[in-house]
Formats: sequence, C-alpha cells, structure tokens
Amino acid sequence: LTGLSVFSSPPMTLQDCLAECMEAVDLFLNNRFTESLDKLRPHMQDSMYHAVMYATMLEMQAMMTFQHDDIVRAGNTMKSAQEVCQRWGLHLRGGDALYVCVFPEQLHAELCYAECLLQRAALTFLQVRRLPLPCFREGGEVRSLPYSRLNHFQLEGGVSFGIGAFNLTLSLFPARILRLLEFAGLSGDKEYGLSQLHSGATSLNLRSMLCALLLLCYYTFLSFILGNSPSCICYGTKTPCCSLRPGAIFLFFAGRTEEIRGNIDEAVALFEDGCRAQQAWKQFHHMCYWELLWCFTYKRVWKMAYFYADLLSQESRWSKAMYVYMKAACLSMLPDDEVRPFGENEVELFRQVPTFKQKIAGKSPPTEKFAIRKARRYKSSSPTRLPVPVLEMMYMWNGFTMIRSRPDLTRGMMETLVDAERALQDRPVTEYSVDDSCVIQLLKGMCLKNDCQTKAAEDCFQKVINSEKKIKFDEYLVPNALLELGLLYIDLGRKDQAVKLLQKAKNNYKEYSMESRTQFRIHAALTKLKADISEEEEESTDL
Repeated sequence: LTGLSVFSSPPMTLQDCLAECMEAVDLFLNNRFTESLDKLRPHMQDSMYHAVMYATMLEMQAMMTFQHDDIVRAGNTMKSAQEVCQRWGLHLRGGDALYVCVFPEQLHAELCYAECLLQRAALTFLQVRRLPLPCFREGGEVRSLPYSRLNHFQLEGGVSFGIGAFNLTLSLFPARILRLLEFAGLSGDKEYGLSQLHSGATSLNLRSMLCALLLLCYYTFLSFILGNSPSCICYGTKTPCCSLRPGAIFLFFAGRTEEIRGNIDEAVALFEDGCRAQQAWKQFHHMCYWELLWCFTYKRVWKMAYFYADLLSQESRWSKAMYVYMKAACLSMLPDDEVRPFGENEVELFRQVPTFKQKIAGKSPPTEKFAIRKARRYKSSSPTRLPVPVLEMMYMWNGFTMIRSRPDLTRGMMETLVDAERALQDRPVTEYSVDDSCVIQLLKGMCLKNDCQTKAAEDCFQKVINSEKKIKFDEYLVPNALLELGLLYIDLGRKDQAVKLLQKAKNNYKEYSMESRTQFRIHAALTKLKADISEEEEESTDL
C-alpha cells in the first residue's frame, strides 16, 4: 500500500499485505498463535488487512474467554483497525448506497471497514443498526469490478463472509425480533447466507478461515442449541482450511462432529488430541474440557464428568457458578456410600453456586441463572435433593439429541431416570415433589422419543402439561413439554396439532428459565413447518 505519509512503517503493496496475512492465518491454524500475532503486529497501523486480522484473532480469544478485559481489548483493537481502514478509502456515510471506488485499495478498505463494523457488533451484541448493510447488500456490484485477479479473489472472499454472516445471523432471530428488524428494513435469508459462507470456505482466501469457523459453529453448535439441527453434520472436515491445517481448533470441531454422530469415544480422543496440540491458548483446552464433561455424562461416567467440571472451575473464568453446579450435580449422581473425589460434598458445593454469580455484557448467562435457581433448595439445613440435576442440565443443552443415534446410551439414561423416579416415590412428599416428578417425566419422554416409543413419550409430555397448576418452581417445564410434544407430532405428521401446541408454548408462557433458548427452538420448528406446508401446497398445485 503506497502514498500516505501518516503510516508509521515502510509501505507495503496490497498484494504483499495479503500474502503476509495469509502466512499469519496459516500460522494461526497450525497452533502457532504467538508467531501469528507477532507477524501481524508490526504493520497494524499501516495495513488495513494486518489491522483487521490482528483484531479478529483477539476477538476469537475474547469470544472463548467471555472476560470483560479481553472483550474490551478486542473491541478497542477492532476500533483501531476501523480507523486504519478509514484512512484507505471513503467509508459509508449515512447509510447511502455503496460508493464505487476508483482504486482497488479503496474498495478493499470499504470491505474491511464493513467487516470491522460486523465484528464490533458481534462483540457488543447491541449494534445491529451499525451493521455494514450497504456494502454487503451490493456485493454483486463489487464482484463485477475489473482489476487484479489475485486481489479480486481476496475481495470475493470478504464479500462472501460479510453477506453470509449477516444473512445467517438475522435468519436465526425469533419472530418478534425479526418483525422489528423488518420494520427497519432488515431481513436475513438463511439458505442464501449458508451458500455464501460455503463459497467463501471452500476457496483458499484470507476469509476462508472465518467462513469455515462460522459454518462449523452453526452446524455443530447453533443448529443443535436452537433446535433446528440439520440431517447432515459432516460439514467442516472437507474444507481446505480443515484438511490442509489440522490445528487445535479444527480438532475440536472434528470432535464435536463425532459427538453429534454419537461416536462418543472417538470424540473423546479428538478433544484430548486438541488439548495436546497446543499450550499457548488455554481457552481451547477449556472448550475441550466442556465437551469432555458432556461426553462422560452421556456415558454416565460421573467421576470423569466431575473431573472436567473441576478443571473448568479452577482454570476457566467463563462461568464458575455453572462449573461448581456441575461438580455438585455429578457428585449427586453417585451412590450415597461411594467416596467423593477430593473429599468434596455436593451439598456444600450447591450452596456455593450463588456466590459465583457474575454478569457478562451486563447480564448473567441464562444457564448460570438456571443453576443458581436450582441450587437454592440446598440453603436449608436439611435440603431436598435434586433428582437428576446433570440430566436436567443436559436437556437444557439439547444433549438428548446428541445420543439419539445411540440406543445403548439412551437406555442407560432411562435406567437412571427410572431409579430416580423410584427414589422420589420412596421419599416423603415435599413442596418440590410435583416439580421433581415432572422433571423426570420430561426427560423420560426424551428417552422414549429417542427409542421411537412415541405413544409412551407422548404420555410423559402430557403428564407434565396436565400438572401445570401444581408446579411451583420449575415454570419452564410446561412450555418445554408443549415444545417437545409439538416436535413429536411433527415427526408423526400431525402438523395441525403441532402448530397449536407450538403456538401455545410461544404465546402463553413468559419469564421462565431459559426462555430465550426455548423460544428459539419454537421459532425453528414453526419455520420448518411453514416451509414444509408451502412445499406441500406447491406440489399439490403442480399435480
């Protein structure tokens, strides 16, 4: 890049900048994180691509730690990168249409500037109105401009990432938020967004890593948490980013893919390999520990699940309340006469949970609030124990979907639930008895659904719904039972009944635990139903 005396380092050509940033990305994907940042740092003030990629890597670190200082540092660095981009071209003013630049450097600057806005929005969660809409909306015009094919190839990757991320993100919002966004002229097309990200991920450009990571996050996390999991989850192991550079982050996603397939032992091996692959960024280890906790939960190896919860409670600052709750929950699954690791006691651990409450971006994480609410009953000098706290939290993370292809694991869960139900019946009746019974019924319904025992599953969900007026504490149970029964009816082809149940769950229940996650799943189910009904109507019209 040439021609501006304000730069602090010797000028580089655009092509040299892109080449060096590609080298930095390659180092990053091969676990050489410090070397990658060291390569980018010297030209952060005079190269828009060095500035954006450096800030992007800091943002990835912040997203893994969720720590205020890391988020602020990443945000400030991204803001500085935005200022570097401004020096290279005329940025968007007042939301007008894309300014078609005369020089290639300016066009790249426009795209990098827009990318900074997109990533700053992701960091703050509050800047939807500042998303770079004009640049990404007019991406087709950008692609038609004639100049250096090499640089144009990099520009196409940036446009694919921006358009794909924008459309995919907006398409996932619940209907009530989408209506507000549409009023402001914003809308998102999920399939179009995914196609753009696929295009960017399958070609080796500077943003292919970002496209691949966003797709992997969608297919292996968001789609399962939000309840619209795709039938094919093999994506990610076939992209150039993954196959050519099997670093820690892609080992992690490969493990997650095997976990979703039900190949739990293979997943455990990959997560362990991911931990061994690098030692520079412990955050990668913490992501693996979290998944290993759930892998051993699916296998009902409670002491190993406890071990990883304990590691997280000591090393990770993301949500100590959640980790301590999971430690206590795992210990509570052990027989009363079995020795507890490190001499810890689940009752004391449950009592500690509220003391670790924290706020991220001004709010407590929903799962943390849920854990604190569940742990409250242990304040008493003679507390009423939670029946199956690990499996209840497993449901909140959509874990029963993860084992649907493993009848042996599902049967194991069912055995645990039957034992818990028997123990609950043998205990004196308390104010928690109905709630605890309904928790067990909801989870039994999930196991029976996995085992294709649809009538028995339906009966379990219906028992929860019929107990609505007797439930005192766990208000989340009825809307989730309605949701699960609605999903069961979709599988059975009873679509009209499914719509009624889903609409009831959506409209009649507010301010319960994990409401946002339930609403996202309801939105996904209704959207799928609407699409299926539209296809059927088109087919009947064609006939």
